Amino acid sequence: MVLLQDNLFFIWHDASGNIRLFLIFLCIATMTTLMYLMSRSRTVYIVDYACFRPDSNYRISKAAWIENIHHSRSCDDSGHLRFLTRISERSGLGDETYLLACHHHIPPYYCLSEARAEAELSIFTTIDDLLVKTSINLNAISILIVNCSIFSPTPSLADMIMRRYKLRDNICNVQLSGMGCSAGLIAMGLAKDLLQNSPSSAHALVVSTEILTGTYYTGRKREMQLTNMLFRMGGSAVLLSTSSDKARFEVANVVRNCTSSQDNAYRCVSYEEDDEGILGLNLSKDLVDVAGKALGANITTVGPLILPLSVKIAFLLSFISRKVLSGTMKPYVPDFRKAFEHMCVHAGGRAVIDAVQRSLGLLDEHVEPSRMTLHKFGNTSSSSVWYELAYSEAKGRMRKGDRVWMIGFGSGYKCNSAVLKCTQPAKSADKAWQDCINRYPIDVPKEV
Repeated sequence: MVLLQDNLFFIWHDASGNIRLFLIFLCIATMTTLMYLMSRSRTVYIVDYACFRPDSNYRISKAAWIENIHHSRSCDDSGHLRFLTRISERSGLGDETYLLACHHHIPPYYCLSEARAEAELSIFTTIDDLLVKTSINLNAISILIVNCSIFSPTPSLADMIMRRYKLRDNICNVQLSGMGCSAGLIAMGLAKDLLQNSPSSAHALVVSTEILTGTYYTGRKREMQLTNMLFRMGGSAVLLSTSSDKARFEVANVVRNCTSSQDNAYRCVSYEEDDEGILGLNLSKDLVDVAGKALGANITTVGPLILPLSVKIAFLLSFISRKVLSGTMKPYVPDFRKAFEHMCVHAGGRAVIDAVQRSLGLLDEHVEPSRMTLHKFGNTSSSSVWYELAYSEAKGRMRKGDRVWMIGFGSGYKCNSAVLKCTQPAKSADKAWQDCINRYPIDVPKEV
């Protein structure tokens, strides 16, 4: 060490002025490059994903579900039956959606053990399918994030997964609840942030589901009866990593917007008691309007990140003009069809999909995955965007380099989005669509 220092001293002492300047410049450039590489955020990839496909025994038609709900009230209320039928016709759901066995009884029966059984069925089945796809060593999973909005047991669903799969004791274990239907994208964003501060070999497992057992509303308030008609069984599991090896998608951006500071937005989706003290999920009449404003805020953030330069300039000029003229001008809606090949709009209901299609000027082909997912699986909450991505892949439409825009809406009110870039298309259809994709797309009436 002393000899090395002496040699460096003599080299510096004997060097000319120009060589000394060059050595100083070389040291500064080296240090700057190292600091940049250390501070730069690492790219996060999706290794693969899987969607829950319930057994055919859990299928329930719209007519059978309406009959179950109607007879469970123990009354002859023709007005209530007409209301349920009208909502069912306009919902966009088909006759092959899925509900757990306890929902098929008249009246349906619920208890904590049934809710846990539903959670184990959807979560374990989906994770097992993902493990088959990826063949990952479970010890490589250092981050586990589970999101389920209403059902939040103790021990948590994340603990339930750890116990089943014997995951490592020092895992970063997170459970998200009460975040609504957009929580899946929140969970992916959280996993992305955690992975960027983890070793390069780290993997994150994100599980998104909604457990319906115990959330069935038995009261008379119509705003709270809508959820009975829209929500169905579902779930997804996604494996993320900072390694591009065998990765299927690159996570380019995750953008979150929350409008909870506004009273109407905060209350438009609320789990609460009605006037008779019966619990249920209340969907406000302002929901579509609130969702539109939240989408607008998200577009303002995500647009500059992904739109072509010409569209960015037009968008910026429109934004400045609206500020100067106090919002009297009609807002400029960028043509997002130039930025993405695939759209995955949360299948929250026909009205939500229609509103997004109108707002963004999308063609029917852009929202086809959303409409078909809603028809086949219903509103599966935070996992719906993954069913839609699986639909596009099952149809053979995904190509290497294609860009995907996922849009999720949820209580609060939130609009979250994720931008993905395909690095390796699926070799086969996901299990959720495997045996039925040839029947789609089908004609789903927009208005009834």
